[in-house]
Amino acid sequence: MVYVLNIKGEPLMPCKNAKARKLLRDSKAKVIKREPFTIQLLFECDNVVQEITLGVDAGSKFIGVSATTKVRELFSAEVGLRNDISDKLTSRKQARRTRRNRLRYRKARFLNRAKSKNKGWLAPSIEHKIQTHLTIIRKIHEILPISKIIIETAQFDIQKINNPEISGKEYQQGLTLGYSNVKEYVLFRDNHECQYCKGKSKEGRLEVHHIIFRSNGGSNKQDNLITLCKTCHDKLHKNKIELKIKSVKSFKHATFMGIMRKTLLERLNNLYWNVEETYGYITKYSRIENSLEKEHRVDARCISSNPLAKPLDYWYFYKKVRCHNRQIHKANFIKGHRKKLNQAQFEVKGFRLFDKVEYDKGLYYIFGRRNSGFFDIRKLDGTKVNKGSVSYKRLILRGFRETLLIERRIGNSSTTLKG
Repeated sequence: MVYVLNIKGEPLMPCKNAKARKLLRDSKAKVIKREPFTIQLLFECDNVVQEITLGVDAGSKFIGVSATTKVRELFSAEVGLRNDISDKLTSRKQARRTRRNRLRYRKARFLNRAKSKNKGWLAPSIEHKIQTHLTIIRKIHEILPISKIIIETAQFDIQKINNPEISGKEYQQGLTLGYSNVKEYVLFRDNHECQYCKGKSKEGRLEVHHIIFRSNGGSNKQDNLITLCKTCHDKLHKNKIELKIKSVKSFKHATFMGIMRKTLLERLNNLYWNVEETYGYITKYSRIENSLEKEHRVDARCISSNPLAKPLDYWYFYKKVRCHNRQIHKANFIKGHRKKLNQAQFEVKGFRLFDKVEYDKGLYYIFGRRNSGFFDIRKLDGTKVNKGSVSYKRLILRGFRETLLIERRIGNSSTTLKG
C-alpha cells in the first residue's frame, strides 16, 4: 500500500507498489515520506476518491486507529502514549525547590504561574494525551482523504463505581472526605498492629499505607489501606520489602478518559466537519459478533463500521517520546564543588537522540549516546543490539528524530479467534 498525494499535496486513494514504482521510474512522482511510504504526483490528475471512515479507539495508554472503506482496510496503527509526565513535573518541582533553598534570598514566585492559567486549562499529563490524539488523526488526514471520523471515548462515573448510591452534591465531596474516619477504622480493623512484621518491630508509631499510591490512581477506600509500623513503611518506600497483598483495581486511566472526553470531542469538531461519537459496548458487540481478537487497532476497525473490511497484513506502531531532557546538571556535587552535566551533546558524531538508523540491514532508533561514538540502539519494543554498544561508523542515518517514533510491524491486524 503506497499513499499518494496530488500535485497540490492533497491526499488521493492509495495505489499498489507496482504502480508506484512505475510512476517513480518515469519521473512522474517523487517520494515524500518513507514511513508510511508516500509519493506525490508531478502532473495534474482527476481527484477521484472513495468514502473512507477513520475509526479511533481513544485511550489513556494506547490509541488504536484504522481507516477503512467498505471493502478493505487502508491504514492500521497503534500509538503508545507517555505516562511519565506527572512524575517528571514532580521531579522538576523538587529540583527547583532544592536549588532555591541554596540561595540566600529570592522573592517567592510560587503564585506567578497560577494567575496565568486560562479558562479550560488541563493538567499537562491530560493535555499531552489529547494533543497526541489530534496529532495522529492529523497525520492520517495528510495521507488519506478521510470522509468521516468515528471516535470511541469511553465515559466512566468513577464515584458511581465506588458508591452506587451517590447523587447530587455528594459528587463534589470527593474521595478524601472523611479520610480521618476511614484511617481510624483501618487501624481498628488491623488491631493497631503492623501487618508486615506483626508487631515484631519495636517502633511504636503506626502509619496507614496506600497499597496503590494516590499518585497512581489509588483511593482512600478502606480496601486500599493497610496498617504498617514506621520502620516497615520506610523500608517499603525504599523497595527493601514487598507486600504480598492482592492488588486493588486502579481507576486512574478511566478517570483520565472521563476528563479527556468532552475536550477531545470539542477540539475534533472544531477541526473537522464530520465527527461522530460511539460507545464501548457497541464496539465490543461488533468485535464478538465477527469473532475478532481484542486489539486496539482491531477495535478501531470495528468503530469505523467496517469490521469485515479486508485487513492489511502489516500495521504501524507509534511511540510518543519526550523532546529533550531539560535537566542540565546532576543533583549532587562532584569534586571541586561542581555539578556533573546530565546531558550529552545535542549532536554526537552526526547523530541525535531518537534518530532512525540502519544497522546490519535492520532499522533502529538511537536511545542513548556516548561522546566516544558508541550508541545504544533499540527497536520500539525494547529489543537492544549488541548490549547497547554499536559504533557510529556502522550506522547509516535513515531519518531525523521526531516526537512520534514509527515502526512497521508485520502481521494480520484481525486474527480470527478459534472456537
